[in-house]
Amino acid sequence: MRGMRVLLTGVAGLVGQGVAKACQTSPRVASLTALVRHQGSLAVAGDELVVPDFLRINEQRDDLVGYDACLYCAGAPPVGTAEAEYRRGTPDTTLAVARAWAAANPRGCFLYVSGAGADPQSRIMPLRIKGETEQALRALPLRTVMLRPGGVRPVAGTGTRHALLKPLYWGGAPLMKLAGVITPGLVTSNLALGQAMIALAGMGNPPATVECAQINRIAAGEGDPMA
Repeated sequence: MRGMRVLLTGVAGLVGQGVAKACQTSPRVASLTALVRHQGSLAVAGDELVVPDFLRINEQRDDLVGYDACLYCAGAPPVGTAEAEYRRGTPDTTLAVARAWAAANPRGCFLYVSGAGADPQSRIMPLRIKGETEQALRALPLRTVMLRPGGVRPVAGTGTRHALLKPLYWGGAPLMKLAGVITPGLVTSNLALGQAMIALAGMGNPPATVECAQINRIAAGEGDPMA
């Protein structure tokens, strides 16, 4: 079986860094291309597809042809982001990319990193908007998978670029690692998230929604991760 051609968004973020590492070390991935706004965003070896404005990506739709999976890890940070900006960086941008992807790769798989508790009826703004984004993605003529991690622990060599979140990850890293062992339904690592995305992309009929504990089981290669 041939390896997958993977398009990755959000490679500079905490989640995307771990997913990129997973792709670089996976025998299932033949090639990795980072969808970026500026050249030089990929921290590990790989190609880049530069799209200055993701909201206008349809103008470069032909550049998206030929990929097997889109691992979508981009989005506005949930802390310190106003709702209007969060909407632009989350549903608006995600759906622009997904629609162009669906037109270019109707048989491909689009995997979206959402979040635990995503619900369009939630009173919590980020969870409500992520829930709305999931709903809109499911309506597309496209094979989609929503991944809902809880806390995401950065593995060695990765980390957040957002100043407000850096102290949280630096001070809480040991606790997050311990929590991931004790309560795998609440915490995963960015590397495990990438490993799970690769496995899901290779499934002929992947589940529509994958919660945090299932992410960890899929990443570990366990027998029935959805049980």
